[in-house]
Amino acid sequence: MNGFELHPQLAADCITLGNLDLCRVLLMDDARFPWLILVPRRAGATEIHRLPEDDQRRLWQESARLSAFLMETFEGDRLNLGALGNLVPQLHLHHVVRRRNDPCWPGPVWGCGERQPYAPDDLEAVCARLMPLFA
Repeated sequence: MNGFELHPQLAADCITLGNLDLCRVLLMDDARFPWLILVPRRAGATEIHRLPEDDQRRLWQESARLSAFLMETFEGDRLNLGALGNLVPQLHLHHVVRRRNDPCWPGPVWGCGERQPYAPDDLEAVCARLMPLFA
């Protein structure tokens, strides 16, 4: 994707899992939640409504596919979606599997407690569970 670079904050907070047709797929390095982020690989993209219509459709299709995969794989009670962009202007769409017993329920995950990075073995296990997304 011509000129695409991942924002440094996303690179620092996440593990890159791979690419779908449009989006780079990131795993938020926070073991408290199954939390993936889609980042359209378009240079300068900041808002969904500013993407070309084909990319908007593709983004929503990839989001729906990812959402279904996450809920089936991690058996959540809810799936939270968010495209805030207040701190990181690069367009990115959060997908967070929520459970009624998670540490932030029922509030949002943002600003709730401290991020808990994955232990190496746990990271390897969660990545293995996520790889079928790219099959």
